[in-house]
Parts: sequence; structure tokens; C-alpha cells
Amino acid sequence: MSSDLWSFALAVYARPGVEDACLHLQSAGASVCLMLCGLWLEQRDVTCDEARVQQLQEVTVPWDREVVQPLRTLRMQWKTTAEADPVLKGMRDQIKGLELEAERALLSRLEGTAQGWPRNSKESSDWLEALAGTAANLNRDALRVLRVAATGA
Repeated sequence: MSSDLWSFALAVYARPGVEDACLHLQSAGASVCLMLCGLWLEQRDVTCDEARVQQLQEVTVPWDREVVQPLRTLRMQWKTTAEADPVLKGMRDQIKGLELEAERALLSRLEGTAQGWPRNSKESSDWLEALAGTAANLNRDALRVLRVAATGA
């Protein structure tokens, strides 16, 4: 398992089925960065509690709303038009790069938030359900795909 969250996230996301699972969860309102962070915390055996979930959400929600979502929205708005316009396609690719950097920055912030939390807890850690919120109820299969992928990262 990768020790830093970014490397872990890249390794997990590259595994079969993970991208689709993440997109299903995202369409149901979950943050992919929070899901990947939750997997990382589960793999590290960090105890999940309400206060910690709240801390991670407080880091994620404003950054996602103010930085990641506007970039993603613009990128998606340009998708069809960019197919026929090479200049716009290049700009769209730059937006995609910025979106990825914004997600990397968020993962770094999440890792910093969780940095002092002790590892190897004896208690069960159910981060994915806690961080997915209502999206967890609709996407049990997606959560299962993520957990399987994380064990091989």
C-alpha cells in the first residue's frame, strides 16, 4: 500500500472497474476524493468516528464547491464543441489538468487533516459508508469494487 494518499489514489483509480464505480458514486452526490481518502484510511486501520468524518467533510465541501466543481462543469460544457474545435480541445485539456491538480490539492489537504490520526486500530473502520452518505445506499456494488481494488493497491 502506498503511504501517501495521492500515490494510493492513483494506484487504486487505475485498477479495473474503479473509474466507473467512482463516477457512479459521484453522480449520486459523493466526492471521489473523499471515497479515495476513506479507502486509504480503511487500509491504514484508522478508526472512523463522526468527528473525523466531519473534519474531512469540512475540508472537502468548500474546495469541491468553489474549485473542483466549476472546473469540471466548464470541462463538461465544452466536451461536444471541443470535438470539432482543436483550439477549444487544447483549452479543455488544460482545464482537465487544472481539475486534476485541484483534486490533488484536495487529497493533500485531506491527508494533512488525517495525518495525526493513529493507525492500526482494533475497532472496525467503515469510512466509505460514512463519507459516501446517501450515495452509499444506492451504490453498494460501487463501494465493493472500491474495497476490492484497494486491497491490491
